[in-house]
Amino acid sequence: MTLTQPPLHRHLVDFGRTLREHGLVAGPSEIIDAAAAATALGLDDRERLRAGLAAALLRRSGERRVFDQLFDVYFPRAIGESRDVAEPPTLDTPEERRDHAAALRTELARALADNDAAALQRLAEQALLDLGRLPNEASVGSFSAAQALDTLAPQTALAAALQSGPGSDGPLFTESFRREELRSRISAFRAAVEGEARRRNAEIRGRQRVGRYAVRPSADRTLFILAGSTELTELRATVGPLARKLATRLAAKRRRRNRGTIDLRNTLRRSMATGGVPMRPAYRLRPPHKPDLVVLADFSSSVAGFSRFTILLLQALHAQFNKVRVFGFINVCVDLTELFASAPAGTDLTDEIRDVSQMTRWHKNSDYGSAFADFVGNHLDAVTPRSTVLILGDARSNHTDPRLDALHTIRDRARAVIWLNPEPARSWGSGDSESDTYGQIVDMHECSTIAHLRQIVSRLLPV
Repeated sequence: MTLTQPPLHRHLVDFGRTLREHGLVAGPSEIIDAAAAATALGLDDRERLRAGLAAALLRRSGERRVFDQLFDVYFPRAIGESRDVAEPPTLDTPEERRDHAAALRTELARALADNDAAALQRLAEQALLDLGRLPNEASVGSFSAAQALDTLAPQTALAAALQSGPGSDGPLFTESFRREELRSRISAFRAAVEGEARRRNAEIRGRQRVGRYAVRPSADRTLFILAGSTELTELRATVGPLARKLATRLAAKRRRRNRGTIDLRNTLRRSMATGGVPMRPAYRLRPPHKPDLVVLADFSSSVAGFSRFTILLLQALHAQFNKVRVFGFINVCVDLTELFASAPAGTDLTDEIRDVSQMTRWHKNSDYGSAFADFVGNHLDAVTPRSTVLILGDARSNHTDPRLDALHTIRDRARAVIWLNPEPARSWGSGDSESDTYGQIVDMHECSTIAHLRQIVSRLLPV
């Protein structure tokens, strides 16, 4: 199969445009650097070209996953059918598909045990061709990596691979070491199947379409409410670096605020040393101020991951606040301050707060009105005129009484109330959402990704 390739510079411009659609900064200067790198490195070694373009186009480590996926679309490892892949068999019944998947799984187990990279790549191509072809190519694309992986179930090949080692009938390493090593190889195999699906679909559907819709976003653009366990693990890994950057910004913001207004008398006195020109203005310094922070976090299943991540970030920023109080709720508020204060920064407390029985009463559905009323009745002393109240939740109250009076009480007592909603703003007010109603009382902001959270913490939180 032969495709007419555009000139390299036009190809890089299209590549950069797709990178920008996924939030990466790839402007004209970066594209020029990438073209210079490609010219210097040549096109013979694909992995060398990948490393060179990554060095020219990327600014943050979290962008590498998106870059690699799009690189495989715009700079594919092959075009068309591979010579090493056999013609797909005719599989008319579910039993035939299961039997064929079992045969491929046996080959996969041997390739995993031998760590045969060439065999694993060939099996990824074969599995996609045999098990991933979609019946309706015109509407949804040609191949589905998810369909192929669900049928093949490569994770079940782990036990078979553990029973053998390369070139022998017995295991070569300790079981724990080999288990982790094989899991890593299985992850690489799954990535190879997904990459092959993107490559084949790009030939049929077009690079721009596949690059726009078939690439997983970077960690800072992953929606909190759609993040699975793998994505949440990646998000937790960003807490430390993100906290350090935000702490620097908040400290600089506090220094600017503490300078106060210009002291005219001292400014004129200083200007005598520069011929009457006020080169170095003097300021009336304000007394240092650190606000109190009170966090009300919804720990119902729909937004628990978002709440835990945000609290971990605030925990890492505790030095920027005078006092931090944390309350969790589903329909009853529980003081979790000691739990978070006693844990080292960045610690995942999922297991510690898995039991939410103390946060529920009568039922286990989120009820914001009941939670606000319980907070006002039992924990309102935590809020003072120095306090900023941060509410974390999607405001979906399952059609219960929103208790606007309780939220009014919290707002009137606090210095400020900021509501972070992990749902996209287009969903506010739909179904059982009380976002529009609560948004008339307090400031509500969309906070569906890390990018939103970074902006809100650095710009909105008072210092």
